[in-house]
Amino acid sequence: MGTAVSWEMALRPKYLTIVPLFHCNGWNHTWMMPLLGGTVVCCRDISAKAIYNAIADEGVTHFGGAPIVLNMIVNSDPSERREFDHLVKVYTAGAPPAPATLAKIGDLGFNVMQVYGLTETYGHVTECVWNGDAWDGLEQDAKSAIKARQGVAFPMMEMIDVVGEDGAPVPRDGKTQGQIVIRGNSVMKGYLKNPKATEESFEGGYFHSGDIAVMHPDNYCQIADRAKDIIISGGENISSVEVEGCLMGHDAVLLCAVVAKPDEKWGEVPCAFVELKGNHSATEDELIAFARTKLAGFKTPKKVVFEELPKTSTGKIQKFQLRERAKAL
Repeated sequence: MGTAVSWEMALRPKYLTIVPLFHCNGWNHTWMMPLLGGTVVCCRDISAKAIYNAIADEGVTHFGGAPIVLNMIVNSDPSERREFDHLVKVYTAGAPPAPATLAKIGDLGFNVMQVYGLTETYGHVTECVWNGDAWDGLEQDAKSAIKARQGVAFPMMEMIDVVGEDGAPVPRDGKTQGQIVIRGNSVMKGYLKNPKATEESFEGGYFHSGDIAVMHPDNYCQIADRAKDIIISGGENISSVEVEGCLMGHDAVLLCAVVAKPDEKWGEVPCAFVELKGNHSATEDELIAFARTKLAGFKTPKKVVFEELPKTSTGKIQKFQLRERAKAL
């Protein structure tokens, strides 16, 4: 019901199932359709061509997918695309999308909203609701940066905040980092047969997500990183999300993931794993130099590896595999 409200869904929508049905969002979106007299369109072939065909032939109005799906649409061959006469609303989640991807997909007729959640919260619990009065007049880069935020609490949620190690809310300055905590009726009761983990996760009466974020002055939260994905180099914290967003702005980069690589001097340094677009090329030195023009020196990747990234069935990049790869480099 929260999704129906937040997505501003009219009666009789047509929803394309891209997220697998064993995934919480794949399931609850499907159940949402009867509530609205809607239609579920199933998609076995998750490709740009199949998505465009579903929109053009079946009149699909809504779908959800990980950022990899957005990348696939943005980088699709023009021959795979088809014209359609309506705006398609898209939820994206699973990982923070790159601002460069968000900037491009809007021109193709898709209105993307970033949402955020976990298995423990039964799907998304925040949404980046667009504030048209304040943001419509901004430059495209600024709009895309805002769309990459995780946003505000979903309808039906009691409270979502970002707190420091002392449990107090962090300043609303867009800089001070803390952990996202959540309370609401979709949050789990606990971990099965693991009371210790349950007690730790619900310290202070909120579910502790393990996601590191900042809170902007307008009370929109934005993930900096998963706690386990933060890179600590010479005592400085580096957000892998920030470095990934930078590299995704390079014309040759299709996908990338940044993880910590052990280093004798600095403890850890950023290591980037990169997939290039077809018919594009780039060298390690070129990408490092590109990042250096946009990031502080200590945040710049010290190693770039070109290979296909390991992914789950929902399109999430499996960073735990890349961390093991980085240790062996």
